[in-house]
Amino acid sequence: MDLITRNKELIKKFETMINTADEKLADELVASDAAFYTPASPEALYGGKGYLSVVYWMRKGFSDVQWHITDMVADEEKVAVKWDLTGTHDGEFLGIQPTGKKIKVCVMNFYYFNQDGKVTNDIAAEGMIGILRGIGAMN
Repeated sequence: MDLITRNKELIKKFETMINTADEKLADELVASDAAFYTPASPEALYGGKGYLSVVYWMRKGFSDVQWHITDMVADEEKVAVKWDLTGTHDGEFLGIQPTGKKIKVCVMNFYYFNQDGKVTNDIAAEGMIGILRGIGAMN
């Protein structure tokens, strides 16, 4: 299998991992030294568990949050993914009390892979504005 095909297949597994919060799959797919950041933590979070902390953080505000791949472009080192993020604002999120509003937000991420086929970096386009608009926190 060529690297482009491999990377696309890995992202499909990644989609399953984030939607199920599968820690075993997270350890399989994410490099242990990969650093991730979330507004919920001032410090970097590492590896599969660190990445899942972002998922858990989102689930506090949107217990039914799901990410669905709508498009992806890959090369030998990275994959760009367009996601539809959906969920219901049923918990406090960034200090905003639950509104019960359903959201559907387009987000973009670039995932970088090491030679072993593990995610080493995730660069996200700014999806937070769409989330805040979706729950009525901003126009």
